[in-house]
Amino acid sequence: MKRFSPILPMFLLAACTVGPNYKRPAVPVPDSYRGASPAAPASSLADTKWTALFEDDTLRQLISTALEQNLDLSMAAQRVEEARAQFRITGANRYPFLYGQAGFSGSMPSLIGANTELPPGTTSISSSYTQTGAALSWELDLWGRLRRLNESARAQYLAAEEARRGVLISLVADVADTYFTLRERDLELEIAHSTEQIAARNLELVRVRHEHGAVTALDVHEAEQFLFIASAQLAATEREIGQTEDALSLLLGKPPGEIPRGKAMDDFGLPPELPPGMPSSLLERRPDIREAEERLIAANAQIGVAKAYYFPQISLTGLLGWQSRALTELFTNPARNWFISPAANLPIFTAGQVRVAVRLTEAQKQEMVIAYQKSIYNAFREVSDALIGYRDTREQRRQQDQLVHALQETTRLSNLRYQGGLDSYLQVLDAERNLFQGRLALAQLRLQELLSFVQLYRALGGGWQ
Repeated sequence: MKRFSPILPMFLLAACTVGPNYKRPAVPVPDSYRGASPAAPASSLADTKWTALFEDDTLRQLISTALEQNLDLSMAAQRVEEARAQFRITGANRYPFLYGQAGFSGSMPSLIGANTELPPGTTSISSSYTQTGAALSWELDLWGRLRRLNESARAQYLAAEEARRGVLISLVADVADTYFTLRERDLELEIAHSTEQIAARNLELVRVRHEHGAVTALDVHEAEQFLFIASAQLAATEREIGQTEDALSLLLGKPPGEIPRGKAMDDFGLPPELPPGMPSSLLERRPDIREAEERLIAANAQIGVAKAYYFPQISLTGLLGWQSRALTELFTNPARNWFISPAANLPIFTAGQVRVAVRLTEAQKQEMVIAYQKSIYNAFREVSDALIGYRDTREQRRQQDQLVHALQETTRLSNLRYQGGLDSYLQVLDAERNLFQGRLALAQLRLQELLSFVQLYRALGGGWQ
């Protein structure tokens, strides 16, 4: 009859891992995004790489520079390195540690100290020995505590990587947003500059007519008001351009400075419909959702770590080496020595600390479940907001474009009637003001349309492929 080996049950025990295994929580996912067109294709805008999304060589270069030099992205990359190192440190605890040891010990008792019974004339005897060898230290992971710690550290490492990807997506979108804002401010500056020139010419004309008695001084002051309005807008826009360039410089990871320009605002073509894809794909594409799930996995593993303290912690220490009084005999066979010391630590009374620690980790896991659900619903909301914003802003921009055309015609007719003496300058001033504000509003709506486009791309998780 074969003898039963004690090694088999040890391996069976080593395969035991306390604590719940992770299972992804069930979160209801809608069949389509709110605000999406029913005829939208199954493909997603997020499948497009950012290099192909923004058809502006200057913007592409700015994004490339930001990906190389942005400080927030660099810090996120370092956090990934920190999490990777912590993961490796935690994983190393699963294996035995081996240390080399060497030492020397020497002693000589005092003749007039504790040895009072030594006869007179006795020579003190000194002793010394040299010791060297290898020491072993190993915690036997019978209940899976170290494996759960390793699982948690790995999830934290992956969460840091997803956070880095989230910073990357935000960086691409932030550079595009700031660049479009800068180009819109340039357009406002152009509108204000052209309006200022028109106001200056009108003021000169009114002054000439006033000198000849054709108009009153009221017309002169009204013309001056319009010029001051245009000049004030010009100064405000120049301030905003400088501040926007500074913000973009920070995203590029460099000191404030001039920013190169590419296409004008009106040259950016946008499709009438943006395909968002299937909502279910958002769970795998959005880095913040993936990060929340990894943190949930880490919290779930910590429950097993806490429960493992209900069971004995078994460790093994040992030493294999040589010990000799004479250095020349150190590595001989008689000088060899060894010892092995298994130890077990079983909690008997801990004042409820282990039980409360398990409850703490369970509560932390439930918090991560809620955070995971919230990140999913927040992602759906952002996609829906972007779709609704793009659709409605596009329609509002079309109506504003027609309004500007109507205001241009009104301004032209008002000037003709004023020059013909049929109307006062007040009608011309009202028409010019309305046209000025209408053109500024059109530029801002054009910007909002572009920002909604970028917002949808960000919300869908595009840009990090």
